[in-house]
Amino acid sequence: MGGIKILAIILIAVGVLALIYGGFSYISDTHTTDLGLFKLTFQDKERVHVPVWAGIGTIVIGSALLLFSRKKL
Repeated sequence: MGGIKILAIILIAVGVLALIYGGFSYISDTHTTDLGLFKLTFQDKERVHVPVWAGIGTIVIGSALLLFSRKKL
């Protein structure tokens, strides 16, 4: 399996996941305080929204790469 086919399959999978979940979230540390023996850490959960058009575009690009990689010049 060539590198282009693997890239195409990864793009299709990422596009499908983007459509299913609509984005992803991550945790970032905002404040850290040391109080003697104790350490306080405040965390914020951030959410990144992926637009529907980006998910569809990723699937289309991955599909095009997969289809055009089959043709031999």
